[in-house]
Amino acid sequence: MEKPTDIGKRGEEIACDYLLNKGYKILKRNFHFGKLGELDIVAEKDDCLVFVEVKLQTTDNFGDSRFWITPVKQKKLRKTAEGYIYTKKIQNKSCRFDAIFIDLRYNPPLIDHIENAF
Repeated sequence: MEKPTDIGKRGEEIACDYLLNKGYKILKRNFHFGKLGELDIVAEKDDCLVFVEVKLQTTDNFGDSRFWITPVKQKKLRKTAEGYIYTKKIQNKSCRFDAIFIDLRYNPPLIDHIENAF
């Protein structure tokens, strides 16, 4: 049986492959800023910085993964994104938050990419 961290890593790999195939450039994976949290993927497309939260579903036990990005989680992601922008000294660049939901109960996995998710 796979460890949760291995399953999460596999989900991020699937998401990165998906984004690359859609013309995104992957800038960073698993960016941490202090104790605020983690950005799963930082990407860029059409001169827009895209912070991507990846949610992976393997069972029905926890409900629909689309409800897992709570307002509290969104706030942490925004603060962590601000940390990324600060540490990389990025200025005058548009940015957005996307979510990629991957359902591994299907083969091939179902992928739902929501741009400007929050």
